[in-house]
Amino acid sequence: MSVLLTLPTSSGAALSIRAKALVFNDPRSEALLSLANHIAPTDATALIIGETGTGKELLARYLHTHSKRQGPFIAVNCGAFSETLIDAELFGHEAGAFTGASQARQGWFEAANGGTLFLDEIGDLPLSMQVKLLRVIQERQIVRLGSRRTTPLDVRLVAATNVDLYEAVRAGRFRADLYYRLGVATLELPPLYARQGDILPLAQHFVKYYAERLKIADITIDAEARQVLLDYGWPGNIRELENTIHYALIVCRDGVMRAEDLRLGHRPIGARPPAPAQPPQAASEMAPIAEAAVASLQEQIRSMIEVLLDAGEEAAFDKIEAAVTGAALAIAQNNQTQTARLLGISRNVLRTLLKRHRFSSGDVDASDAQHEACTA
Repeated sequence: MSVLLTLPTSSGAALSIRAKALVFNDPRSEALLSLANHIAPTDATALIIGETGTGKELLARYLHTHSKRQGPFIAVNCGAFSETLIDAELFGHEAGAFTGASQARQGWFEAANGGTLFLDEIGDLPLSMQVKLLRVIQERQIVRLGSRRTTPLDVRLVAATNVDLYEAVRAGRFRADLYYRLGVATLELPPLYARQGDILPLAQHFVKYYAERLKIADITIDAEARQVLLDYGWPGNIRELENTIHYALIVCRDGVMRAEDLRLGHRPIGARPPAPAQPPQAASEMAPIAEAAVASLQEQIRSMIEVLLDAGEEAAFDKIEAAVTGAALAIAQNNQTQTARLLGISRNVLRTLLKRHRFSSGDVDASDAQHEACTA
């Protein structure tokens, strides 16, 4: 067992479906750990993808522990709050912001300032809150419910999901721009059956943990029981393995855990079959993704424009118009005909823009000169 991660002791841990231990012994797990070690010291937003019970929170805690952040690690389950409460929970509220808000309260973002905020089950976040979260990620500041004052933030965001966000974007349940923002660094945590090298080390950890609590000594797992553990599909992942070992310790005899003690006989034995390979996507299937990418860029541009306007930038429209014109001119390599085509305007309108924004009169290449000669 190369690395073992465990959750901090919690009174509510026994009622949780999350994994309470994670090891990196299987080659796939070791590769994941290596990637996590590269990501951890940075402030990059991270997205952890994995089934329920695979240890996503443990991996998020590892990223925080091995970062340079001195602040706290705060874990929040996005599916645990109603749509009406999640705004106040995440971003805080002022006194009187809504019925029952008798005093001001900071949200989880403020509580995690200087540290890491782990948003579990990010796929359950309502669309209305996805917009606000995107703005917080971009601007690094929040506004409490019922307030107009902004509060700057220094928070590293780590999100996790057990749903396919890619499909959620295509179905319109998740914003494409937020998906791209969250996925700066993506870590995929395989299900337990897909990393068999972790199964027995985890089993041994849980044997030791629960043997100490039950005051049982010298428990061994016999060969047949070990093989059953390796052959089982573990649809409940690490949490199911923990429960199985806990029960087996209670019923085993003579200090030996046998196959019948595991009580897996009535369950489907054998690893779950791997998902079938997906055929290459046709161009028509890729269209929604391309549209989503464009929508993401448009949203980012709009957000930046709003920042300029909110800051009272003088002549904002002229500056934005000049930036768009200059970008198109650069892409077209100073060819006015191509520039006009990119912008969807006539060459006469483009010339007006070039003159208005004082672009060099030399911004006409040979092809433009030839065009002028032919049309003279």
